[in-house]
Amino acid sequence: MLHSECARIQLKDLHKQAEVKVEVEQGKGGGMNQATVGSFVEAVDEAVKRLDLDRVSHEYWDQNEFLFVPQFLPRSVVEEHLVPQAQSAKSELNRNFIPGHKKGGSVSYYTVMEKAPRFLDLYRSGAFIEFLSRLVQAKLSLCPENDPHSCALYYYTEPGDHIGFHYDTSYYKGARYTILMGLVDRSTQCKLVCELFKDDPVKSPRHLELITQPGDLVIFNGDKLWHAVTPLGEGEERIALTMEYVTNPDMGAFKRLYSNLKDSIAYFGLRTVFKQAITPSNRHRS
Repeated sequence: MLHSECARIQLKDLHKQAEVKVEVEQGKGGGMNQATVGSFVEAVDEAVKRLDLDRVSHEYWDQNEFLFVPQFLPRSVVEEHLVPQAQSAKSELNRNFIPGHKKGGSVSYYTVMEKAPRFLDLYRSGAFIEFLSRLVQAKLSLCPENDPHSCALYYYTEPGDHIGFHYDTSYYKGARYTILMGLVDRSTQCKLVCELFKDDPVKSPRHLELITQPGDLVIFNGDKLWHAVTPLGEGEERIALTMEYVTNPDMGAFKRLYSNLKDSIAYFGLRTVFKQAITPSNRHRS
């Protein structure tokens, strides 16, 4: 297990690009008000300020573009603002089973936008994106609106739920970075397993097994980290958020089709992926 000690730093102009999307969810049982949303955005900004950029950058590059940050967000913040929305979106999950590789449930970016918009306050945070860009030494952008992985939820809720070893391969014309945050982890068996330096011709592979508690953050270059999630035990539950950022949001037509087919089968279902894939979007992504 890696350890990251948080210290305060001052990063200039982190709030200029912040996109605060205030949505009041209405309906039976009430919704979140603007003050609640504002307090979560402030918590994200404060979490970024607490990071020691020099320290975490050294760890990130020393570990072949991989970083584990325990308690990036306090557990209390995650359980107040994010976990209830993840639990409410559970009814929308698409379960899938690929023998020998994967079993579990997923909720796409499209459903997150409708049912769990608080996650977008983190995903689109100007302060958070600026920190990530400085960390990876590249200007990062949000994924296009038709990418269901942009900001998605992954549920391990039945015994044996898991995913085998894989890379988060980028089909974009630039690099793609994965940010994973723990939301719910009531499990002793379901762990994120990472093999650092797997294809490095000089360095020896390094094996890590992480339990991602609520608020823990994992950041990595999708093309470089060989990783898996071990099977869930009886009576256990694990829910994780993943967010994807890119250096170039363009993707060729063939790779987009291939990516959509893969996402349909392995994650979100045909109807979800292709209905949204052909729907034009005029939203500005920055």
